[in-house]
Amino acid sequence: MKKPKNQKLIAITRPFNRIDETVSIVESHRAKAFIAPTLELELTNTESLKSLIELSDDLDWLIFTSPTSIESIFKFYPDFKEKINENCQIAAIGQKTEEIGNEYGLFIDLTPKNYTAEGLLESFENINIKNSLIGLPRTLSARDTLPEGLKKMGADVILAESYKSKLPLDTVRIEVLIEKILNSEIDAITFTSPLTVKNLFEVALDEQMPEIVKNLSTSILTVAIGPITNKTLKNYSVDAIYPKKYTVKDMMELLFETL
Repeated sequence: MKKPKNQKLIAITRPFNRIDETVSIVESHRAKAFIAPTLELELTNTESLKSLIELSDDLDWLIFTSPTSIESIFKFYPDFKEKINENCQIAAIGQKTEEIGNEYGLFIDLTPKNYTAEGLLESFENINIKNSLIGLPRTLSARDTLPEGLKKMGADVILAESYKSKLPLDTVRIEVLIEKILNSEIDAITFTSPLTVKNLFEVALDEQMPEIVKNLSTSILTVAIGPITNKTLKNYSVDAIYPKKYTVKDMMELLFETL
């Protein structure tokens, strides 16, 4: 079924299990979503995660950087809430991460105003975490900014791989998206993490790159969720915009205000 003549087409590159909110917002604006995930999330019970669980009673802090880490832990360790040291404080980056934590019965002690690793580190500047044992479950493809920053503050950090962020095995949707970008058949595109950007360009052919960059910067509105994702787009010479508050809702509001 084709979209009506004047209906806007918005490309969504989020993983399949993270698209519902975005699609709902797109449809509420009477636009059409083109779903082409450039990122796949796989929950994993790795040895490093097992080690973190074994040490959960000794933790001073536990940091969740995304909802996926919380979902992964509770998938493999449903009784995790009972394993945590009652004096362990919990930090979450992002409103959605905090909400998911609350759904699993976790009390979130700290959510930075700036939903980035830098924002959380800034919050910790007023907290003495020297010699603290901090658990950090996440994907290993994430930036080193947070663990390195915590270590500089004197904390001992346990990194645990709780999920894998990878390029989808089937790249057909991404290839179709690339064709739509080349032909300027979409009105806007959203990126919610650096990997959603990198994986798109990984699938693209070298000869397609200049036209993709040109169209994403001119005929197509490119919207990033925040400054870190925007920086990745800039590394590919793509001009994009991002909201003041780094949430999906704010990103989509900015998109439709600008479009």
